Amino acid sequence: MSGTTTAAAALRRRAAGAGANRWVVLVVLCVSLLLVAVDATVLHVAVPAVTEDLRPGGIELLWIVDVYPLVCASLLILFGTLGDRVGRRRVLLLGYTLFGVASGLAALADNAQVLIVARALLGVGGAMIMPATLSILRQVFPDRRERALAIGIWSAVAAVGAAVGPLLGGFLLEHFWWGSVFLVNIPLMLVSLPVGRLLLPESKGDGTGPWDVVGALMAAAGLFGVVLGVKRLGSGESVGSLLTVLPLVAGAALLTGFVRRQRRRTHPLVDLKMFARPAFSTSVGCIVLAMLALVGLELIAAQYLQLVLGLSPLETGLRLLPLTFAAMAAGLAGARMLRRFGPRRMVCTGFCVTALAVVLLTGLGRTDECALMLGGFVLLGFGLETTLFGAYESMLSEAPQEQAGGAAAIGETSYQLGAGIGIALLGTVMNAAYAPGLSGVPGVPTSASSAAGHSLGEAYEVAAQLGGPAGAALRHAARDAFVHGLHVTLLVSAGLLLLGAAIALRLPRAMQCEAVPPGPVEVPAQRDATQSRVSV
Repeated sequence: MSGTTTAAAALRRRAAGAGANRWVVLVVLCVSLLLVAVDATVLHVAVPAVTEDLRPGGIELLWIVDVYPLVCASLLILFGTLGDRVGRRRVLLLGYTLFGVASGLAALADNAQVLIVARALLGVGGAMIMPATLSILRQVFPDRRERALAIGIWSAVAAVGAAVGPLLGGFLLEHFWWGSVFLVNIPLMLVSLPVGRLLLPESKGDGTGPWDVVGALMAAAGLFGVVLGVKRLGSGESVGSLLTVLPLVAGAALLTGFVRRQRRRTHPLVDLKMFARPAFSTSVGCIVLAMLALVGLELIAAQYLQLVLGLSPLETGLRLLPLTFAAMAAGLAGARMLRRFGPRRMVCTGFCVTALAVVLLTGLGRTDECALMLGGFVLLGFGLETTLFGAYESMLSEAPQEQAGGAAAIGETSYQLGAGIGIALLGTVMNAAYAPGLSGVPGVPTSASSAAGHSLGEAYEVAAQLGGPAGAALRHAARDAFVHGLHVTLLVSAGLLLLGAAIALRLPRAMQCEAVPPGPVEVPAQRDATQSRVSV
């Protein structure tokens, strides 16, 4: 009987990847992150091509861009805590599968509605993958010094994915149709699924108490309602509109009910006591503000490079590369900077450097200022990655190991929530500054000016239809109005970043480390096998 039990345990260990080297596990997790990071940005350069082919309305276009972070942010807590219960590796592998299927559906979409559904399914897959990578990383790197280095590598890979997305998208758009930007996910999934199954260790939380299904659904619905309401505001809907107010109120009510429910439960879905720790709550706030400033600017920058400067999608991707290289450098140097300067100084300095970069970029105009753009993007990438690295590391280190999935879900929810709100908020600022510049253009009818005020792409289409001096005047005015809107948006972003620097002053001065002996990854299967042999 003992031999049978031992043999069965050995099979479970091999299936779960037990005893795998923690650095090999990190490589697999980084590939997982690359899958999600590429998809988050690959669509940015494809927006003009999607608009031309599918002809989506203004609201549909916003949904195409925003539904991925919206759905992903809504479900992160659900899948993060589910991974703590049923196994983080299991949830991760399911996420791979769904991500591949949804990518195929998006690539073959022949109308805006199908593309929106596919992007929503991609968001579900991303919500399975993202918290699982961080929670497994927290599990296999118990020593904070090694974990800081691992997070630095992890975040550098995220920066690579963010850059590879536009670059790869630009290359594919020049040689294939826009749907090809989604097909790149399928080979990555086909590699990640079997490799992850063989090498990744399974890990769970302590498993005490039942999983709060009602609480998970309340959190998902509440986050969906809040982000949806903000997104509608970003699309120009009236504050008093029922379809805007209702999601906001319902979402806020559900989130309030979720918080109260978690406080009453003996075994909460998310331990809200973590927010009582200044380092944890402050880190979450810093992640939201950093992403709020970054994602909206990335989308606007891609439009500026293509529609104002007239660069091709591939050239646009190449122009964004310095931002990525700087972010990679900051991620790889992050562990050393954190040990030397501490979380407070590191995150605060990162915010300030990013704000300086944003202010410098206000010097961009209708002509190609290559040197200014290069300097601004380098500072922007280095500053933002420094901020995100310090915030993520502080947040994960403050969370108990058994709550790794919930903590990672909170961090990734903050990331996605900040991204979704950033697109809506900065899009609103951009539209508010852009549209007035098209009123009263000589020779342009009022109806044409109104249509051109929706976006710069639509303005170019209207100008082409008008033709002659009126079309040229509208095109010129639209370009000037977009540049003005860009400057206003950059200044608003700088203010948000300085607010983040002030919030970061609540972080600890020094990095507190506890010595943990390194070793191979231990998974529940190993402990079960040991207990079986002892009991027998």
